[in-house]
Amino acid sequence: MADSTKNDRVGTVETRGIEPVPDSERHGHASQMFWTWFAANISILGLPLGATLVAFRGLNIWQAVIVAVVGSVGSFALVGALSLAGKKGGAPALTLSRAVFGQRGNHGPTLISWLSRVGWETITTTTAAYALLALLNTLFGFGQGTALTLICLLVFIACTLLISGLGHATIMWINKWATVAFGILNLVVMGFLVATVDWSKVLDAPAGPLSGVIGGIGFIAAGTGIGWANAGADYARYLPRSIPGGRLVQASAFGAGIPLVLLISLGSLLTAGDPTLATSSDPVAAINAMLPSWMAVPYLIAAFGGLLMSNHLSTYSAGLTMITLGLRVPRAWAVCIDVALMFLGGVYFMLIAGDFYGPFSTFLTLLAVPISAWIGVIVVDMARGRSYDTEAVMNTGRTSRYWYTGGFHLPAVVAWVVAIVAGLLFTTASTSADDVWFKGPLAGSWFGENGLGWLVAIVVGGALYALLGRRTKVTLDSPDTDSAAFKEATR
Repeated sequence: MADSTKNDRVGTVETRGIEPVPDSERHGHASQMFWTWFAANISILGLPLGATLVAFRGLNIWQAVIVAVVGSVGSFALVGALSLAGKKGGAPALTLSRAVFGQRGNHGPTLISWLSRVGWETITTTTAAYALLALLNTLFGFGQGTALTLICLLVFIACTLLISGLGHATIMWINKWATVAFGILNLVVMGFLVATVDWSKVLDAPAGPLSGVIGGIGFIAAGTGIGWANAGADYARYLPRSIPGGRLVQASAFGAGIPLVLLISLGSLLTAGDPTLATSSDPVAAINAMLPSWMAVPYLIAAFGGLLMSNHLSTYSAGLTMITLGLRVPRAWAVCIDVALMFLGGVYFMLIAGDFYGPFSTFLTLLAVPISAWIGVIVVDMARGRSYDTEAVMNTGRTSRYWYTGGFHLPAVVAWVVAIVAGLLFTTASTSADDVWFKGPLAGSWFGENGLGWLVAIVVGGALYALLGRRTKVTLDSPDTDSAAFKEATR
């Protein structure tokens, strides 16, 4: 247990990078996944997601609640299922993905995953800086200038670096206790927000079309669980193999579902009475304006803390993903590089870009497609009973049993690429009707109109991999029984 203490102790820097965790260092309970995903989703970013359902998809409050439940709980059940790979292989999600795509073929999914993490971090950092600016204005009357904006960005990034830099044990500890504190504070704030609702407008709002409900579920799933699906194994890799997989799925689904359903429903409720939130370029200020002045300080503290809980998880995973891409630095240094990029992104959003929600929605739409294609392939591979040879996963050379053909496992890579193309055919990415970034030729179809390009990518990726990879099933499922890592894992 000495090694376990060294690598995963609260308050000390985690020394392990992407190397698989041996059984002798596994510890913890399924409840850790509950707190992990509760923490990741307690931020106020859930409110604008709910606002979008009402303002842009025409749903009433009851439909929005159903969409929130199905989209968030369902997508995080998938996150929990994918995290079983971490429990089984003891390594981060994208590191284990080498076994499926090949040592070189895995670079594509890994790069997309890293871009996803950096994008989420930038959005979270920007929102948190807005919260801190508003807090300083409330307490001391400070105006919003360039210098103060940069300081607020740096403060949030420093807090993120402190937690994610220390690593897994510190993150797990903070997730539980800080989430309880910020959760209670958020409940108080939510109570006052509910009191501002114009109930006559809410209850009189007509029901939206079924297509809006289906599209809303897709939008919520893409904006919540799908964005975290490639990180679940990062936090399950220290858990003992003996923990039942069903418990991890339940812990993930309800851990994320509870805060998301509350926040998304509240965002929908607020927008049904007043569309201000859905059209605001600064969501923090829009929500703050709905509260009595004396509630501003606790609200802004809750907003800052909730965003920090989400951001340190994303930054931790981004550091592991950078190492998987080939960055040869200790994990803590990878986190430092990541936060530097995060700072530059925050500067762009706050000081250069003129719109917050446009880039936010477009970012979610585009990256959901390649991530979904990866999910489709991975789900089928896991269903076949994948066994991970931990030595081969870490061997990136030609002698690795995961080298396949020139470093590419062609069935998986081809299925992933074709699934991306198929998903993009049904995808529209735009910040407004006049600012269309991308529009697939089938975007006007039923699937395209309802924003389900990501679902097409999952189905096509999984089905094609099942077809192309069936001849190599025996090889993939049979671990190298002469491997020392295999002998240790199956002792």
